[in-house]
Amino acid sequence: MRYRVLGPVSMAPRTPSAAKPRAVLATLLVQNGSVVPAHTLIDELWGTEPPRTAATTLQVYISQLRKALGDEPAQPLVTQPPGYLLQVGPDELDLNVFEALRAEGRTAYERRDYAGASLLLGRALTLWTGAALSGIPHGPCLETNAVRLDELRTEVLEQRISADLWLGRHHELTGELMALANEHPMRETLHAHLMVALYRSGRQSDALGAYQRARRALIDELGVEPGPVLTRLQERVLSSDPALAWHEEPQRPQEDGEDASSAGAAEGHAPVPVRTVPGDRPTAAGPVLWLPPVASDFTGRGTELASAGRMLAEAAGGGVRVLAVSGRAGAGKTALAVRLAHEAADAYPDGRVLLRLRDAGGRAVPPEGAMTALLRRLSRDGAAPAPPAGRPRERDELADLLHRATEGRKLLLVLDDAVSEDQVRPLLGALPDTTVIVTGRRALGALDGVQHLLLDVLEPRDAEHLLCAAGGRRMGEEPAAVAEIARLCGRLPLALRVAAAGLAARPHWTAASLARRLRDERTRLAALSLCDLNVRGSLVTACQEVGEEERRAFRLFALAPLPDFPLWTAAALLGTDTSTAERLAEELTRAHLLEARQDGGAVRYAFPSLLRALALETLDELGADEPRTVPRATERLGRAWLALARHADARLAPGRDALAGTEDVPEETPGPRAGTVPLRWFREEATGLLEVVRQCHVAGLWRLCSALASAAGGYYAACAVWDDWETTHELALDAARRGEDARAEAVLLCSLGDLAWQRRHHGRALDRYRLARHVLDRATDGATPPRGRCLTGEADVLLDQGQTARAERAYARGLAASRAEGDARGTMEALRGLAFAALRRGDAGEAAGRLAACAAEAVELGDTRWTEYAHRTAARLQETPGHTPTTLEIRPNIWLTP
Repeated sequence: MRYRVLGPVSMAPRTPSAAKPRAVLATLLVQNGSVVPAHTLIDELWGTEPPRTAATTLQVYISQLRKALGDEPAQPLVTQPPGYLLQVGPDELDLNVFEALRAEGRTAYERRDYAGASLLLGRALTLWTGAALSGIPHGPCLETNAVRLDELRTEVLEQRISADLWLGRHHELTGELMALANEHPMRETLHAHLMVALYRSGRQSDALGAYQRARRALIDELGVEPGPVLTRLQERVLSSDPALAWHEEPQRPQEDGEDASSAGAAEGHAPVPVRTVPGDRPTAAGPVLWLPPVASDFTGRGTELASAGRMLAEAAGGGVRVLAVSGRAGAGKTALAVRLAHEAADAYPDGRVLLRLRDAGGRAVPPEGAMTALLRRLSRDGAAPAPPAGRPRERDELADLLHRATEGRKLLLVLDDAVSEDQVRPLLGALPDTTVIVTGRRALGALDGVQHLLLDVLEPRDAEHLLCAAGGRRMGEEPAAVAEIARLCGRLPLALRVAAAGLAARPHWTAASLARRLRDERTRLAALSLCDLNVRGSLVTACQEVGEEERRAFRLFALAPLPDFPLWTAAALLGTDTSTAERLAEELTRAHLLEARQDGGAVRYAFPSLLRALALETLDELGADEPRTVPRATERLGRAWLALARHADARLAPGRDALAGTEDVPEETPGPRAGTVPLRWFREEATGLLEVVRQCHVAGLWRLCSALASAAGGYYAACAVWDDWETTHELALDAARRGEDARAEAVLLCSLGDLAWQRRHHGRALDRYRLARHVLDRATDGATPPRGRCLTGEADVLLDQGQTARAERAYARGLAASRAEGDARGTMEALRGLAFAALRRGDAGEAAGRLAACAAEAVELGDTRWTEYAHRTAARLQETPGHTPTTLEIRPNIWLTP
């Protein structure tokens, strides 16, 4: 073995001599297979007061470790954002070997192969050379793991002693148990083992004395009496119970062909009923209880508990007997099912059993394995014969055994983490009299006679309550930060518990500092990890259950603008037709990797919180493997948006976009062109439009960025969406300059001049208009528009400043330029300006004529909005003949005031 953590931390052949590099090594080892963020390592090394050079010093320690590993053919310590990953083989770390021997020993114990269990568990214990993770300073992660590992060591020791007692080794165990009971005075199991060993060795009075010592220790230290196991054992010793004496039990060896790991794999992580007192065998069928305890911080879910509770009560009386609880990874499905099972004790007196349908590696347990595991659990309480070893049993044979074992009994079975209907259906068929709760990420809609319960995230108040309950006093002191943490965790119970545990383990953090770490979406999942608590792992498992095509779509959908996206966006990102995009989006929705939202008659899709963070991470990985994939998807997305924005803009303000034609778009771009209501479309998609302009700029798609921003200019001007107008056009202006596109630069400068004029920033507006003309004058690419509109814009500013004569000359030059350029819209706007200049001079007749000409141009363009504006303004002037209004509607819905 190369690495040791079960004692002083070391690494063969060469261990760093300094304590802090060894602490880095230990932190990487206890999270073997996971990326350890750099900030976690800094917390471990320096706690509340890291030096300014912490990041640099950490890199030095990493370099030292790599040098120590230099003889390796492939460097196992790699940099992987946001931290480091130490890749260790299964036999290279003593902890991995310990875990494997512990699991094998536990399986042997459950098969009643006590000799094998004693041997395996004993070998596991020989790996320990001292206190776990000793010889180094401990931060929050290492301290947590040190406590956990020492607890595991004691549990393995207790089970090895139990196996030895079953083998009749009570004489040899007495001295060891006396020392252990003295070392661990609060461990009731060790005291019970000592009492049994002493009693079987003919030392009844010493066994009673051992009980009294245990009782005194518990009362003095904790103020409590011994538990029911010790109390009952004392009564049996007092009564000289013959069943407590040693009776040799023949050991059943593993038979040829029997898979020693199949039962354990099928049983997963379900709780094992430990026989504290060997020899205390059940003599009759009794209630079966294979349930973990209810989560101590279980919060909320009142509506779901009430609904499911009624269903279970009705099922006990003959109603629908299967409840399927589905929801995204981390939503708390198992916790809810366990709570329901505990609360239903009175309705199911014959027992309640939880059976996991995935093995330790996350793979689906086949129906035969699940049936075998369930039969063994029922058999341990005398309820059913255990399936005999030997050849593998056929499914029908196992189903018949299960049916006979459960027939006529009121049992509640929790099938946890189901993968598919095919996995669950054989079990349900074998248990016609048993009420079943099935949990799983997917809604098992193909099952007949099932009541479904979809588990969503927690309500905001419940999410905040869970954070405060799990995170301690510091959470309660910062309610604003708690609310933000709950939101950033998507109110997902798993994420909330990890966030709270992370704060509790770091006394130098505050709720506000935790919230700050969670704000960056690209590093949020890294922040939601603490040792073996890992939100990302749960989400990755959910992603791995869909096909490769769906996983690729999941990644690319991360490019879609927030908060949600329509089907045409999905098709553009994937470069496919809408029917294929819909199939993939719906499959991801069924797997709870996307959410579907109804928006009128259309469906829009969105990422559940935290899953977009995962999609962004995996998108980066895709970009590293296929460098052109992300840029091409971004370009397809931008072109789809451009086609639709131009279509809406052409209906809102025909002839307005002077960049139309400078950036071609495919004719068959998907999207809802027909029947689009321009203003409504722009309002609904405004947030996404801004985000796509940003994405095109980041991707270096200069012409696309400029064209897309320009296509939205009419909406921004008509609705006074000033902030988005400025943001998109400044980005687009930078893109035009980078792309050396003089025409685009001038058009965008002219639009930014309009924005400054609307904001009454006259000096800035004039600068923009004049710079636009200057750019066009210097252009060598034959660019001509929009000189006329620039001149008209300058004239609007001059008129607003009261310089009527100068304004009129500028309007006239703008009219001439627009006509020369063939710009009908520029001509219309210049005529409008000349009308107001004439009105300021007191020539109402000329003003009316100019407005009539403006209306005619608007009709020719097909611009209803400007046509109505020209008629409305002319009518207002006729209402006040010989008098100039103090306020003028100088453009549609834009008023010029004195």
